[in-house]
Amino acid sequence: MNRFAAIIKRDLALAFRAGGGAVQGVIFFALTAVLFALAVGPSLSLLSKIAAPILWTGALLATQISLDQIWRADREDGSLDVLVETSDMLAVTALAKAIAHWLATALPLIIAAPLLGVLLNLPENVIAPLVLSLLIGTPGLSLIGCIAAALTVSLPRAHLLISIIVSPLYAPLLIFGAGAAMAEPGSAQVAANLMLLGATTLFAAIISPLASAAALRSNLD
Repeated sequence: MNRFAAIIKRDLALAFRAGGGAVQGVIFFALTAVLFALAVGPSLSLLSKIAAPILWTGALLATQISLDQIWRADREDGSLDVLVETSDMLAVTALAKAIAHWLATALPLIIAAPLLGVLLNLPENVIAPLVLSLLIGTPGLSLIGCIAAALTVSLPRAHLLISIIVSPLYAPLLIFGAGAAMAEPGSAQVAANLMLLGATTLFAAIISPLASAAALRSNLD
């Protein structure tokens, strides 16, 4: 447990360091929302209808741009080889890495989402379902991204390849997350989409640590 917490603490410190991925992610998220608002123009009714998908897409992209950082520091300082060779619980280490990535990248986006929702003229009664869907769905983004980062850990510049790998896998999370936020508040569709979103994230939580550990061992053999 101490090792698990130490990994999370170390990765959070690296992420919030000046110029780290956490700051970049929030800035990117905000810029995405602003650019969509400018592209839609003065039609506030149209902007209100598409605000939830815009914010979900922005959160997905902002999370995606920092995925290569999950294992980067360990690869650069050589500690990744030690982890793979000596750790008999590499899957637990991978889970800690995914949690740290979510805390550093997705959680700040969720905190910023209500403010950006106001900017995009999102109805007040939709903000709560949007935030709830992000809380349930964004851990799945980090968990799936951890697998892609492990698959490409031996490549020096793998941003584009990681995006190609995770984009189709992110589709269910985006569909169910945006669907929960766009449905009529209090309707059965909200609950159904949230349940499907939670099931997808839970499935990712089961598969991701094992798949990430296997990918790391395969890449570094």
